Amino acid sequence: MREAIILISFFLIFTSASLLISSPMFPGSFFCTLIGEDVIREYSRYFSAIFNGVFYGVIFWLVFSVISRRLEKEE
Repeated sequence: MREAIILISFFLIFTSASLLISSPMFPGSFFCTLIGEDVIREYSRYFSAIFNGVFYGVIFWLVFSVISRRLEKEE
């Protein structure tokens, strides 16, 4: 349960940060370029933000999971 809260929290943080920052962030901008920004020009900002939220949310969730497991093993 705690890990799901962490995943959702970081997803929301990075998705909203990607929407608020005017410059493109990796990897969302990269994925939109691969898809073809001409095809999704109207929604590229939102797709980029969702890609960033998923990417960075999963990375921070994995880091949190590894650190919490190591701390639980030490006790």
